[in-house]
Amino acid sequence: MLEALGLSARSGRVYQAMLDHPTDSVDDLAGRCDLTPGHIHDCLDELGGLMLVRASAEHPGRMRAVDPEVGLADMLARQEAELASRQAALAASRAAVTRMVADRAEQHAAHGERLTGLDAIHRRLEQMGRTAAVEVLSSQPGRQHAEDLDASRPGDAAVLGRGVAVRTLYQDSTRNQPHVSGYAHWLLSQGGEVRTAPTVPQRIVLVDRREALVPIDPEDNRKGALHVTEPGILRALLDLYEQSWNTAVPLGATTSDDPATGLTPTERELLRLLGTGLTDDAAGQRLGFSSRTVGRHMASIMERLNAASRFEAGIKAAQRGWL
Repeated sequence: MLEALGLSARSGRVYQAMLDHPTDSVDDLAGRCDLTPGHIHDCLDELGGLMLVRASAEHPGRMRAVDPEVGLADMLARQEAELASRQAALAASRAAVTRMVADRAEQHAAHGERLTGLDAIHRRLEQMGRTAAVEVLSSQPGRQHAEDLDASRPGDAAVLGRGVAVRTLYQDSTRNQPHVSGYAHWLLSQGGEVRTAPTVPQRIVLVDRREALVPIDPEDNRKGALHVTEPGILRALLDLYEQSWNTAVPLGATTSDDPATGLTPTERELLRLLGTGLTDDAAGQRLGFSSRTVGRHMASIMERLNAASRFEAGIKAAQRGWL
C-alpha cells in the first residue's frame, strides 16, 4: 500500500514492523521481516530519507518509527508541493510553445508557405494530421516505398481513431505491389476508403477543405512542397481530386474490360498517353509502370487488333472509336 507513496515494499514491511514492535532491535527486525541486518540498515536509510524514522531518545543507537499521522502526512505534503512545482513548469512550457507557434505563424504568408526539405514536409503533415477534424483526402501517384508507408501508419491510425474520414487514391499499378496492397487493406480495415485509377493527379494532401500540401516539383517530391490555404486554389485542387475519385475503382473491385472496346481502363489510358506523343518511358511513369510493362500491354492490344505495328494499331483503334 505504501508503494504508492514512493516507499519500497521491503522498507514498507520494516516500517510496519517498527510501528507494531517499537522496542525491536535491528536483529529483531531482521528475524521478524525475514531480512538480513544489512537489509534492515538499508531500509532504515530509506525511511530516514523520507523522514519516517527518527533517532530514539529512550534507546540510544536505535531508530523509532514516526507515527503515520505525522510522517505520512508530511510525505503527502512534500509530494503535493513537488506536483505543484511540476504543474507550474508544465504551464510555463505550454505558454512558451504557444508563443513560439504564434511568432512563427506571424512570419508566414497569409495564404500559404513554401516548405523546403523532407523534414519540413513531414513536420507539416504531422501538424495537419493532428488538427484534422472532418476529412483527409490524398492522391499518391507513382510507386510507393514501404518505409514511407510504415512512417505514415501511426499518423493515419490516430486520424482514423478520431473518426476522421480518410480517402486515399493510388494508381492501378500499386495493386501489384504487395506492401501497398497490404497497407491499403489495413486502411480499409480501420474505416478508410481506397480507390485506384490508371493515372491520378499529382501528389496532394487535402485536410478539412481548408489546407493542402502539394509538391513544388511533381517529378521530384524532395525539392519541397507548398502549404496552401488560398480558398480559390483549394477549390481547384478539390475539384480535381473529386473528378479523379469519382472515376476510380474501389480497392477490392476488379477493373473489367470495357465491353465496347475490350480494353481495361489502364489500356485505354495507355493508348491515350501514347497517342499524345509520349514515349514508353514517359507513359510508363505516368501509369506507374516500367517501359517493359508498357511494351507488354501494347503487344496485347496489337494482337487483339491484329496489327503488325503500333502505327497500324493506332489507326485501327481510332477506326473502331477506341481513342
